[in-house]
Amino acid sequence: MATLVLDNGAYTAKIGYNQEKVSVIPNCQFRSKTSRLKTFTANQLDEIKDPSGLFYILPFQKGYLVNWDVQRKVWDHLFGKEMFKVDFADTSVVITEPYFNFTSIQESMNEILFEEYQFQSALRINAGSLSAHHYFHTNPSELCCMVVDTGFSFTHIAPYCRRRKMKESIRRINVGGKLLTNHLKEIISYRQLHVMDETHVINQVKEDVCYVSQHFYKDMEIAQAKGEENTVMRDYVLPDFSSIKKGFCKPREEMVFSGKYKTGEQILRLANERFAVPEMLFHPSDIGIQEMGIPEAIVHSVESLPEGQRKRGWLADLRTLLSDDGDFNTVFVSRSPVCYAWEGGKLLAHNPDYDEMVVMREDYEENGHCICEEKFDI
Repeated sequence: MATLVLDNGAYTAKIGYNQEKVSVIPNCQFRSKTSRLKTFTANQLDEIKDPSGLFYILPFQKGYLVNWDVQRKVWDHLFGKEMFKVDFADTSVVITEPYFNFTSIQESMNEILFEEYQFQSALRINAGSLSAHHYFHTNPSELCCMVVDTGFSFTHIAPYCRRRKMKESIRRINVGGKLLTNHLKEIISYRQLHVMDETHVINQVKEDVCYVSQHFYKDMEIAQAKGEENTVMRDYVLPDFSSIKKGFCKPREEMVFSGKYKTGEQILRLANERFAVPEMLFHPSDIGIQEMGIPEAIVHSVESLPEGQRKRGWLADLRTLLSDDGDFNTVFVSRSPVCYAWEGGKLLAHNPDYDEMVVMREDYEENGHCICEEKFDI
């Protein structure tokens, strides 16, 4: 039986069969200002000749799946003949869901996966749990790790101990990629060029040129320097969707530090924006958001763990993490899902969490619309 792994994110979906190449596509629909009557789904974005001013239709709102009509269209495209040609009679699915997902969303997902798509079995699991499993699988001697899962709508700090997530110690920060892109749009619109309608383009700018500073104040001093002394500054060439289909960062040796370019290209000059925007993940209060940053959330998460030797060990490792001198086991979720073989409806070599379960078709049909209560044997 084949296993299809679907990391169903709020902005992109990562999908592939176990042990095969993973495809990363937008998990949404689009409308373009040049073809308002037509709706494009997922990777049909490449068919849009002029993707400026794109209007996004997202199935997720604030990190939770609420628009099932859009999600069905995306899944129809993914599972259909245009992409994976899924044989539902011989396929099981591993699908990710956010931490603390609503029961109503879980039941709706089960209903669609079994009744509309006819999958043989399904495992709903957090993306962070798959990353933690991969870490423990490659580091069998480790007992604990911390997963920092930064997504489209929010960031989760999730500690795992002895391959189980410590549910009561998970912390959420309402800062994610969407907020970073929107803030970058505001900064660029205020300082250089009105781009408030160019979410798609500015998101590409963010991914191409932004980075997390290891020495924030030092980089800020460099960003204030003039001319070639400013090693942080980069010029980004915006797409015109005729000769330039996709924006790109100019090589350092081709940058003009005084005067204007003679090529007629539309240029964004980015300096402290490159590291100041991602810094929101660590200090949301800098822009008036009353939330913990990632370091504070990690401390808060560890301090909420049960008392005893385990907690003291976590805090010892945490002090080395925050001093930038140690090797604390912090796992950042990658773009690609971890795929493992499937046998008899169960993931091989997977020690599941207490609230993760495989729902078999027989169990679903027997229990109607209820979520199957059968757990893994630990």
